[in-house]
Amino acid sequence: MLKFRLLCLIWVTLICNNAFTTPPALAASPAEPINIVVTIPVLKDLAEQVGGPYVRVTSLLSGYENEHTYAPKPSDLIAVRKAKLLFEVGIGLEVWISALVKNAGSSSLRVVTTSKGIALLRDRPEHDGAAHAADTNERGNPHVWMDPENATTMMRHITEALIRADPTHATEYRANQASYLRKLDQLRGELNDRLTRLADRRFISHHPAWPYFARRFGFQVVGTIQPQSGSEPSALHLHSLITKIKKDRIKVVVSEIQLSQKIPELLAKETGARVVVLTTLPGGLPHTETYLDMLRYNVLQLANALDAA
Repeated sequence: MLKFRLLCLIWVTLICNNAFTTPPALAASPAEPINIVVTIPVLKDLAEQVGGPYVRVTSLLSGYENEHTYAPKPSDLIAVRKAKLLFEVGIGLEVWISALVKNAGSSSLRVVTTSKGIALLRDRPEHDGAAHAADTNERGNPHVWMDPENATTMMRHITEALIRADPTHATEYRANQASYLRKLDQLRGELNDRLTRLADRRFISHHPAWPYFARRFGFQVVGTIQPQSGSEPSALHLHSLITKIKKDRIKVVVSEIQLSQKIPELLAKETGARVVVLTTLPGGLPHTETYLDMLRYNVLQLANALDAA
């Protein structure tokens, strides 16, 4: 009997202890990635390189559209409303973004202009008898990311914005930035090595997207089909280009996958120059999925065309 009572007492004690013991705290779920919207794929790649698993990035443009004339979709409005950060190039590139942000009406959204601090190049309108000066971008040419040195500045703005939004992972963000910039420097060295044996570096461009690229890699833009982004050339301007290509023996016309190939092909037919289709946005062509891929593709394709022409 005594043994039975002792067993009952032990059993009751165990039940009481279990009843009043606080259950262990559930493991904290990992924080949700930061929702980020960017205007163009270049910024998506840079943001993902820095942010890694801590960011969820949506690019409004996929790589096939014209960044100047893009028309936002209803899904873009939803994406902006959900975002904590929005990265833009600025300098008048995305003329459509301010209305989109305003219509989204998100008081918590922070817009970051990634071109701040970059020394801008001025467009030089090619006159054909019409007055183009009033139509040019007085702030400077907005295609700054085409120079990897400028892309470095843009990435630093992205890193600073991520650290401000999520200081917990500041160390990872800085480390990711440093790792990426080392890869970018290595690629620049490889491309410069390829270009050392290139003699003729002149080309005609389709629209004014290439001054930063040309300056960085030592190419020379000697004419442009579109006097400024989004404008169509006059017959007089095209005649002037054809004359120049023939007279100066220009070998290559650089077009872009985001633009119509009709006029570049016309110039090639009239002059014998070769059309090379490049891309100003990652993803526009096969093997250009990232910024580094795009940079490599553009430099090598152009150099090979100039060598072969």
